[in-house]
Amino acid sequence: MRRMYLTWAGVLLVLGLNVGCAAQSPSKPIESLDDRTGITVASLREPIELVEIGTLASGNRSSFAYLGPVDWNRMGEIRYGLWIDVAPGNDQQVSDIHATGAVALLLDDGRVSLNTIDPPQLGQEIYLPAVTWGQSAYFELSAQVLERMAASRKIELVCRGSNAQEVRFLASHDNHAALKEYVRARRSTTE
Repeated sequence: MRRMYLTWAGVLLVLGLNVGCAAQSPSKPIESLDDRTGITVASLREPIELVEIGTLASGNRSSFAYLGPVDWNRMGEIRYGLWIDVAPGNDQQVSDIHATGAVALLLDDGRVSLNTIDPPQLGQEIYLPAVTWGQSAYFELSAQVLERMAASRKIELVCRGSNAQEVRFLASHDNHAALKEYVRARRSTTE
């Protein structure tokens, strides 16, 4: 009987660890309540990493960009945003991302120009910048554009460079599943 107990205890331990690891999946969106404002915030566990196109082969230290969808729910009134962080390397510099027309997304079905917004002032940051000398901003995002992002196999971030040329960033790995899960979770909370 003791041996059977130990076998079942081992099985339950392994199952518990698997469930715990599944709950910490990086593709699973997270929600938190901001105590100061009463706003429920939803985001990805980790922002999506993008690398500057064309610099890996040149030997320069590449610039990186990060983006993360977020929604702020204040008593049923939902507002969407897209957090973008640009961490410059020693290659082509990005101009001010806050400037009108300075940032756009390229998705499978076309280009989406982005405009900055002022996010709610929360008690803590949703996503943290990669470096202190980079640029971060929140951009307006609609539920429809979020759905387009989740359906797109390619997500490219285009920023105006300091020399007026475009600086392009491409996702460093496939984030399709993470965005699809985020959209699916957001739909279930708004229905």
